[in-house]
Parts: sequence; C-alpha cells; structure tokens
Amino acid sequence: MDYKKIFDNLNPGFFDREYIKNMEEDWIFAELVTDLKKELPVTDPVPCPEGIVFKYFEGDIEVLRKAVHEVDEDWVQYFDQGGSYFCGYDGEAIASFCFLGEMGRVGELRIGGPGCVGTVPKYRKQGIGLRMVQAGTEILKREGFDLSWIHYTHLEKWYMKLGYEPVLHWNCKGFV
Repeated sequence: MDYKKIFDNLNPGFFDREYIKNMEEDWIFAELVTDLKKELPVTDPVPCPEGIVFKYFEGDIEVLRKAVHEVDEDWVQYFDQGGSYFCGYDGEAIASFCFLGEMGRVGELRIGGPGCVGTVPKYRKQGIGLRMVQAGTEILKREGFDLSWIHYTHLEKWYMKLGYEPVLHWNCKGFV
C-alpha cells in the first residue's frame, strides 16, 4: 500500500503549512495504521477502572472544551458544536476524548480514525485513553471503514499497544 500517496491525499499541502515548516528538525512524528478489513490485532478489552463508559459526546460543547483545555489548550479551537467526538466518562465527568470518524477516501479506501486523543490529567495512567481508542477503532470497523489512521503523533509506542503499525515518519522537512 502506498502510504505516502494516502497521506498526501488526506493532507494536501501538509508540509507547506507554516506551523509544520517552523517545527524543530529533530521533532519526528509518526503515522500509524490498522487494517480494519482484517481481525483487529488486540481484541481483549484494555483494562481501565470500573464504571468508565465510552460513548459519543452529546451535550454542552463548553463542557467538552473545558476538558480539552486541561489537556492541550491549543486543541480547544478544533472542538466545536457538530463535531463527532468520542469520550470516556466517569459518571458525568469527561475523563478522555477524541475526534472519531471519517478522514477521507483515497480510491476505494474509506479511512477513519481517532484524532486529538486526550485524557484529563487526573484520569491518566489508568488505561482510559487506550481503552477509548480501542473502543473507537472497534466502532470504525463496525461502520465499514477500511483503515484506521493515527495522524501526527509522537506516541507511536502507545498506539502500537493496540496493534497500530507505524507506516510513515516525518519532520518539518517531509518524510524521513
């Protein structure tokens, strides 16, 4: 599979963006993929605290934006009413969140994935974020996506725990 071609189709002009060109050259990011037409590599649920529930976000967008702000204030701008967000809840409290859904089509491939994956600091190191991504990947598979794509991450080993495979690496100058 030509992952560079897929990347370029999903992200036209990516390496021409000023914020990408202005990054430090030694910052290396990964793109990871899971083939959803095959059996998922990790099928046992990732352990996380009892009572955490995963579902699509509904409600006051400001509640979600507050949780996002606790993780990365630069991401808040991307979370607005009408987006497709998937969250881990501890009761009514948002413990983790991500975008979840369509990233695009390249030829016959329907590509989706989680993005802006975050866990609120007080809920970290409990498996909640990892379990959320696992549950989201299972949803994408059920919805008929061909690939689940993790874009623009430095957490390569974290996603590999779920069977995602690195397919590309890049820095401010392009693919490395």
